[in-house]
Amino acid sequence: MSASSKSTPTKKVMSKRLIKRITVFVMTSVVLFLAILISLRFGSVRFTVSEIIQGLTSLENATAHTVIKNIRLPRTLIAMVVGANLAVAGALLQAVMRNPLADPGLTGVSSGAALAAITIMLVFPNLSGIVPLAAFIGGALACLLVFSLAWKKGIDPIRIILAGVAVNAILGGGTSLLSILYSDRIQGVLMWLNGSLAGKSWHHLRILAPYSIIGLIIGLLCINTANTLQLGEDAAKNLGIKVNTARLILSLTAAFLAGISVSTVGLIGFVGLIVPHITRLLIGSDYRFMLPVSALMGSALMILADTFARTAFAPIELPVGVIMAIFGGPFFLYLLRKGGGYKV
Repeated sequence: MSASSKSTPTKKVMSKRLIKRITVFVMTSVVLFLAILISLRFGSVRFTVSEIIQGLTSLENATAHTVIKNIRLPRTLIAMVVGANLAVAGALLQAVMRNPLADPGLTGVSSGAALAAITIMLVFPNLSGIVPLAAFIGGALACLLVFSLAWKKGIDPIRIILAGVAVNAILGGGTSLLSILYSDRIQGVLMWLNGSLAGKSWHHLRILAPYSIIGLIIGLLCINTANTLQLGEDAAKNLGIKVNTARLILSLTAAFLAGISVSTVGLIGFVGLIVPHITRLLIGSDYRFMLPVSALMGSALMILADTFARTAFAPIELPVGVIMAIFGGPFFLYLLRKGGGYKV
């Protein structure tokens, strides 16, 4: 058989794979657009598409303008940004640990942010204005602690996981202790602890957006490194990658994205686990395609979850973190049963 005849099937396979990836990207973009439309349309007051356009572009319909432009649109955009942040963070950590079940919570970001925030809200309620800053600092310090404990002549994924489990347990214990000691004040922080976008406005988006853009750009710049790490430590070293440095950069980027998200909306789990895994099953683990699609899918999932959280049991609004836990928990158990590998 000639060389040309051998290469033809390979080219066909690559072409089909590329078409599939482009198709998934386009379909995910459409789903995201529909999710935004659904979020703007449904709520305590329902609007038609024409009323949504009117509310966004003019002041003729005062109700639509107020509700859509000042309440629903910023909340929807925050959900979109947070979903992208958490999904990209999860995807990067899965490359670092070569484990499709890795999650941003492993780095201690969520538990560190929770302990710092609940300390401010319960112990120093007069300083509630600095809760986002405290949550971010707490998450960053917890992440640094995990990596310090995991460092032993380099960073090993197993040690990161073990250190993360230990740090999460300790910090979680601190959060529970404060909840008991200040049980008379706990009602006011339950929404944050369970992850909620209630009351989020353009102010929160202006704070979140610049940091998210920086973090997502850094994440996209790490695509080649993430692809190389999936080949294994020896192969990565042979290709000239400083493995420990690469793992540290990717992990800190993931921690940064997760930290700024937690500091804004509270604790929301499973997005960083579920979304990259679904994306990998659909298009493989080539981060040139997987990372952008994960960001889009994470955005769509978070918007739909938040819309469900505020409409399913109206007028009662549930924290979006509770919705993600209800649906994410069973999916996580499914992944454990099925196992998972990397499909390239």
